[in-house]
Amino acid sequence: MDVLDRIGDRLLVVFDGHCGFCNHSVRWFLRRDHQDRLRFVASASPKVSELLARHGMGAQGLGAEPDSVVAVRDPSGATERVFMRSDAAREMLRELPQPWRFAGILLGWVPRPVRDFGYRLVARWRYRIWGRLESCPLPTALERAHFL
Repeated sequence: MDVLDRIGDRLLVVFDGHCGFCNHSVRWFLRRDHQDRLRFVASASPKVSELLARHGMGAQGLGAEPDSVVAVRDPSGATERVFMRSDAAREMLRELPQPWRFAGILLGWVPRPVRDFGYRLVARWRYRIWGRLESCPLPTALERAHFL
C-alpha cells in the first residue's frame, strides 16, 4: 500500500521543512487539529516527490513555486485536488474546529489576488524573519502520527 493511500480523507499538507515560519505554522495547526484532519510532510521527503512532479513541482523548494505550501485532497486518487498559496492555507483552516473553520470560510471571501499578495509578502520575508533550519525538526512522539 502506498503511503499516500493511508491518509484517507485527511488533507495532506506539503511544507518547506527548512523554513522556521513553516515549522511554527505546522505546530500551530497540530495544536488545533483535535479531529485529526491533517497530515504533514516536508517537501524534500521522497514520499511526495512523485506527487509534486505530477503537478510540475520539484522537491527542492517546491520547484516552480518556491514560496508555496501545497495542500492536497485525495492524493493519488481519482479526485486528487491541489491547492497552493492562500488556497492551501484556507483549506487547512477549514479542516480545524470552530472558530478556525469559519476563519477559513471568511478567507475564501477575500479575492484570491489579494490573499495571494499577502501570502507572497510573508513568503518573501520568511527566512529573514524566522530563519532557515539546517534540518527538519523531529516531531514529538505525539506528533509523529500526523506526519508521513
